[in-house]
Amino acid sequence: MNIKLIKTENDYNQALIRLEVIFDAKKGTEEDDELELLGLLIDQYENENFPIGLPDPIEAIKFRMDQMGYTQNDLAKIIGFKSRASEILNRKRKLSLEMIRQLHTTLKIPTDVLIQVY
Repeated sequence: MNIKLIKTENDYNQALIRLEVIFDAKKGTEEDDELELLGLLIDQYENENFPIGLPDPIEAIKFRMDQMGYTQNDLAKIIGFKSRASEILNRKRKLSLEMIRQLHTTLKIPTDVLIQVY
């Protein structure tokens, strides 16, 4: 096992090639250990060099509603009135602190997503 930190794009590409070679390593083998370590190093490099921003708050609400099979009426039950839910989804009203709390609790959307400017 020859593991080293991934510092350059070339290191990253070499790590991806090696990961592909050992991807189906059997559990408990030296290659399995290498696979796990290499995965961690690749993940760290990607997080530092290819960060993914947080999603738009309204799109996150719509996505989560879709996942849960919720309608606008269901959203209205969470944040108040049906007209308020419509205004939120159409970006005509900003989320209040209480709405953010309710959405976080009920839909399990992280608060750092919901508090963003949109």
